[in-house]
Amino acid sequence: MHRATPLLTAAIFLGATTAYNQSRYIDNSSGSPEVIIPGASSYNGLNLVPQMGWNTCNAFGCDADEDLLLPSARNLVDFGLRDLGYNIIFLDDCWSIGRNSSGYLVESPIKFPSGMVSVISQLHDMGFKFGIYSSAGTFTCARHPGSLGYETQDADLWAGWGLLNKTNREIIYAMCNWGNDDPYGWACLIANSGRIPDSRCPCTEAPGCAWPGFHCSIMNILNKMPSITSRTMSGYFNDMDGLEVGNGGQDDNEYVTHFSMWAMNSSPLMIGTNIATLSPANYAILSNPAIIALNQDPSAGAATRKWRYSVDHDDYGQGEISLWSRVLENGDTVIALLNAGNSSRTMNATMDDIFLDQRTAGAYKAPPELSETWDVYDLWASRMSNEDAKAILNGGNGTASNATSTELYNATATSYADGLKNNVTALYSAHVGNVAPSGTFSAEIARHSVGVYRLRSQGSSSLRKRDEL
Repeated sequence: MHRATPLLTAAIFLGATTAYNQSRYIDNSSGSPEVIIPGASSYNGLNLVPQMGWNTCNAFGCDADEDLLLPSARNLVDFGLRDLGYNIIFLDDCWSIGRNSSGYLVESPIKFPSGMVSVISQLHDMGFKFGIYSSAGTFTCARHPGSLGYETQDADLWAGWGLLNKTNREIIYAMCNWGNDDPYGWACLIANSGRIPDSRCPCTEAPGCAWPGFHCSIMNILNKMPSITSRTMSGYFNDMDGLEVGNGGQDDNEYVTHFSMWAMNSSPLMIGTNIATLSPANYAILSNPAIIALNQDPSAGAATRKWRYSVDHDDYGQGEISLWSRVLENGDTVIALLNAGNSSRTMNATMDDIFLDQRTAGAYKAPPELSETWDVYDLWASRMSNEDAKAILNGGNGTASNATSTELYNATATSYADGLKNNVTALYSAHVGNVAPSGTFSAEIARHSVGVYRLRSQGSSSLRKRDEL
């Protein structure tokens, strides 16, 4: 799951990490003191929910050009993925051929014969934001020139493309330090997201492990999250790396687990596969609005792992089960029963486990959640069929989605936050039962898979009963 050091943007690029080193000061202009770090991205009011889009790196590496970017963008529109929220086109490494005599980066005339300005303009016209990669060092990952010593020229270049802050565009800065130097402890001061894993992860638990070794696995990355969930917040998100759905090496259950747990933990959702060759099954995973709604929930939090047990090991010597939960903006609670063992099993989640963090300190008082009856919604129960997904991929009619569809959702027309307020069925999927006060929820979870369930208290403003449920 290698991805180079992207500087992801909502319009395009923000410069190097100089803001962190500048002097902080106290601003009293609002009537209450506020700590200000000049230029710090995390104070830019952007990225209140995780960024979503498509990144060229995982599937194409250095083989990205305008003949890839523009058709891929059109497919994202035609398949309804842009309107689901995947609205950033991110060009990773290898786009330049070096610097000219004045020290300015030059885009490859072979890869971008129309010129970068033209390509970016066409993407903007299709309703996308554009992101581009650079490195704060001497070289990029692919040994192209980095920005060190040329920060001013590079800033001038991107401003000339109409893409930098001085042109009054809003900029998101996504930082990648490959997990080195514990970025989860400081990147929130200068960036809107920060990569937590390296591409090589021999240590299974320690965040920031930088030892040489083998490539990360989904579980390896996921098990680094529990100790740093507090660093996930509106305006800054722990980046668990790009999505590998569609790139091989995992079966369908494992792709579902990967996508679900990235969404549960508010990681940026950057598709990393070839859009033109998406299979119906993989499209159905990436287009599940009930799961995307978790990622885009205004609570902007990460899931908490409530328990974890060792079970039968698979061929790789791994085997565990775990319960994760997260409280959402509207008061709902979402849980994930994750079975990383070698066989299917019935998994149980007690209300006491789920609401462990709601207990009071000192003299024990049972949390009020334990006295509630909870409606349960299975967020994968209404997964799009492969037949319907195939029809969309073949017909390109994904833009025909509407807010009452159980299969497609248009977040461009109605935000996920508004859809949840309006109890849109597609965002709740299927009602599968309820749990009594202080009861236990049980579900059969397949090998290497996950069950994701939204719990809504019957004491809250209930979902309107609809035929779709």
